[in-house]
Amino acid sequence: MRTATIKRKTAETDISLKISLDGSGKAEIKTGCGFLDHMLTLFAKHGRFDITLSCKGDTEVDYHHSAEDIGIALGQGFKEALGDKKGIIRYGNEILPMDEALILTAVDFSGRSCLFCSLEIPAEKVGDFDTELVEEFWLGFTRNAGCTLHIKQLSGSNSHHIIEGAFKSAARSFKKAVRVDKDFADEIPSTKGVL
Repeated sequence: MRTATIKRKTAETDISLKISLDGSGKAEIKTGCGFLDHMLTLFAKHGRFDITLSCKGDTEVDYHHSAEDIGIALGQGFKEALGDKKGIIRYGNEILPMDEALILTAVDFSGRSCLFCSLEIPAEKVGDFDTELVEEFWLGFTRNAGCTLHIKQLSGSNSHHIIEGAFKSAARSFKKAVRVDKDFADEIPSTKGVL
């Protein structure tokens, strides 16, 4: 089983994460932010990842540190669980409709960290969650997972739908990318021989 356990404690957050990339989509998420709990729960479900995550953060300030640090921890979890990346498909993409929103994501678990996020979220907040933190979350993730991630909004006007579409689309892209190709299970998917 490709699993990881991450503990990350700073002056701003205290995070505990367990992840299995070969799960069934079970999630126990407690971030201190209802909207982020919702996004990570559906991320686990659509990616078929088992995730147990708790975060105690300085939410009396806002959710910035929690969102960013959870992204960091989740990225570290993916990196650890993938190990040397032998046999993985490596690339994944998904175009996902969420009502009027249409979101494209594409990922490459290349070892190189890049985020290209072009979401036009009209509202500044969904509930009490600052929508600008979506990009902070994915920056934390990509920098620590060592992947290139594109998130592109093709249409959409409802902020909740746009963000939810991005998390669902990313989950389904990741599910494809981290899947092991049984015909090449002992090979690194790169001409360099390392990822």
